[in-house]
Amino acid sequence: MNFELKTLDLKAATSHASDALIVLVAADFKPATDAVSRLITEARASGDLDATPAKLLSIWRAPGLAAPRVVLVSVGEGSARLVRQAVSAAVTTLKAVAPKKITICLPDGTQQRLQAAAQAVADASYVYTTTKPSAKAAALKRVVLALPTAEKTKNAKPDFELARAQVAGVSLAKEWGNRPANYATPTHLAQVAKDLGKKSGIHCQVLGPKEIEKLGMGSFAAVARGSVEPLRFIVLQYSGAAKSVAPTVLVGKGITFDTGGISLKPGPGMDEMKFDMCGAASVLGTFEALSHLKPAINVVGLIPTCENMPDGTALKPGDVVTSMSGQTIEVLNTDAEGRLILCDALTYAARFKPRAVIDIATLTGACVISLGHVRSGLFSPSDDLANALFAAGEAALDPCWRLPLDEEYAEGLKSNFADVANVAGREGGSITAAKFLQRFAKDYPWAHLDIAGSAWKSGAAKGATGRPVGLLLQYLLTTQAKKKAA
Repeated sequence: MNFELKTLDLKAATSHASDALIVLVAADFKPATDAVSRLITEARASGDLDATPAKLLSIWRAPGLAAPRVVLVSVGEGSARLVRQAVSAAVTTLKAVAPKKITICLPDGTQQRLQAAAQAVADASYVYTTTKPSAKAAALKRVVLALPTAEKTKNAKPDFELARAQVAGVSLAKEWGNRPANYATPTHLAQVAKDLGKKSGIHCQVLGPKEIEKLGMGSFAAVARGSVEPLRFIVLQYSGAAKSVAPTVLVGKGITFDTGGISLKPGPGMDEMKFDMCGAASVLGTFEALSHLKPAINVVGLIPTCENMPDGTALKPGDVVTSMSGQTIEVLNTDAEGRLILCDALTYAARFKPRAVIDIATLTGACVISLGHVRSGLFSPSDDLANALFAAGEAALDPCWRLPLDEEYAEGLKSNFADVANVAGREGGSITAAKFLQRFAKDYPWAHLDIAGSAWKSGAAKGATGRPVGLLLQYLLTTQAKKKAA
């Protein structure tokens, strides 16, 4: 999908050629004498378009307008969140007529509004086709985001580039999150990373079972041994700054299918365990976005990826494995495997002398119980890092919420037979999982994002969301901006 940024006031929009014209109408809209303004004034006077956010009115062949279809949609006070709702509603309405080009007249061009509008278009028009030949690919190929003045357009160009990059990153994350496990194996994910490694500024290295054994990643290797699909450890490096600049390390959980292992999951809903690699997908998506923006920062992406399967060589409850850090782990539940692969990646991360490490994982059902499907769970012993991630999530409309890490939560992880157990009791499950990871991340500022509730949707809308690419990208770019200011 090709996005353009253009200067169009409502008068110019009347003659602009497009299959459909979407006009966002703010509550404080001030009418002029052009045809679009007259439509809005008449629609409001008749009661067909009130100020309720996302309330819309579709018009066919409106007099004086070049576009055959016009959608007027209210955005209330015009916040980014309301812009997202309005654009989503308008594009969904147009989906049935399959326009190839749409134009969206925005009331303003702030960063959040442009990101919200672009991402809403991409989400509302998305169609998964990779393993569904009967599905018709999205017809929409060109989207014009229009601002009313040349000055606003000029000032919005950096924000527009960010919006385009975010859409590209989220799209990649959604695509690979949605692919079934036989189309998204560890080998497939490694190939995506290799393709990213061909882009300017990005280097990719992929390690296999032999290299993992040499590194002493016994915890990661133990999870993978129950599957015929070989594990892969992906190392991506984006270099946009001097080598002396410490990188931010993103660690993405890449379980491409999770049966639970010997601690087998219930059958209903197990198909959704193809989404257990959405943390990995978000790291790949973030690197896709970085390849478009080319910011002056350094970022490392680490993706431990494998399947969790229950064959004769699989991990058993009660087994003890040795992690790369040297700490031994008693595996009380093989379905708590994500933390077993992440802990070795967190140990590996220290070699980059990072400024911060953020792991992203569909880690616990307990986080879904705590926060539902709106906010990702955020854990960090660092107030500065936690606050920065929270602010980034708010700005990107990809929100998270900080949960506690009191030391008392680690009591349940004590083991009689190893340095630590991989699970505690049911209470506070997302917190005890984070406490487990924290043991392996003491050498640098660290944060954990539990995206089990935000990475995908179930039911009729089943599919990956591409989160938290927006949050991660916003955090990385905000960090760069703060360095420049300093």
